[in-house]
Amino acid sequence: MRIAVDAMGGDYGPGILIEGALAGARDAGCHIVLVGDKDSLAAELSGKDISGLTVEIQHASENIEMTDLPAVALRRKKDSSLRVCFELIKRGEAQAMVSAGNSGAIMAVGVMVLKRMKGLERPALALVLPTVSTKRTVFLDVGANVDCKPVQLAQFALMGSAYAKIMLGENEPKVALLSNGQEETKGNEITRLAHNLLKRAAINYQGYVEGRDLYSGVVDVIVCDGFVGNVALKVSEGMVDVMRTIMQGALKQSFLARLGYLLMGKPLGEFRTKFDYDEYGGAPLLGINGAAVISHGGASPRAIKNAIKLAHRFAGEKVNEHLAQALAENSELLSFNVPRQAGAS
Repeated sequence: MRIAVDAMGGDYGPGILIEGALAGARDAGCHIVLVGDKDSLAAELSGKDISGLTVEIQHASENIEMTDLPAVALRRKKDSSLRVCFELIKRGEAQAMVSAGNSGAIMAVGVMVLKRMKGLERPALALVLPTVSTKRTVFLDVGANVDCKPVQLAQFALMGSAYAKIMLGENEPKVALLSNGQEETKGNEITRLAHNLLKRAAINYQGYVEGRDLYSGVVDVIVCDGFVGNVALKVSEGMVDVMRTIMQGALKQSFLARLGYLLMGKPLGEFRTKFDYDEYGGAPLLGINGAAVISHGGASPRAIKNAIKLAHRFAGEKVNEHLAQALAENSELLSFNVPRQAGAS
């Protein structure tokens, strides 16, 4: 399997991305196509150990900056490393791609080059979150769509359910909408209309869950719009950082605190690993006709490695076929807008 890597995306330059891509290639057993300025990439690659790996460089003369608007990526930078990655997939010269670049541009270019799945209005970013139990939860949308219509949230739920069947191994994933309470009367007009749609969908829909359920493991899939999802995700990341800082400060207070840390070293290490973003690598863009994984702009080599492994699994297990089937099975339900009065429960 060939995986294209947008080697010019991200905050720290190609060196970090190449290091992670090579580690991912070793773990996943795939071929890597590094896309970007050929001279820069060749210079970075010259000092790396690539023994036993198949690594290619695909030249791209332009780079999309984090500050670029999606329109700029679409109209002005037609030979960007990001676009070339998607073009490789379109031509069948790569089976998946990974980028730590501008997420808005990734979605815009991905939709333009590979197109949306039949019947889908918008793609969504899905992240697999750890929970306090042994289970994990698929959370979407985490940033692709700021404003959503009810039918779009319903489509996210269908794709999330299909994705959870594969990634979590759940036969009948429990799906819920994120709201400000569990009662049917809670939420806003959009969530109430989506709720009424999903009650008739061919999935195991459970109703509403609250923000505190994000890491509880009470359901397998949690759905919201990209604005709420991205804020919730950033708050979670910030809270983990705050907890880590507080704990490190407390450990310096006394000898007994340092002794306690030694005794608690293994559980604390497991906590850090479980809730470390780098461990999950990135989020796939569900709903386009191809496999694309978006990693954090400040991704470490370990995050890129895990993003490569996720892209490899996504393409290898033909996730898109399952997503397309879930949308097709509910096409009649999602082919019209729910009337406003349906929001009354």
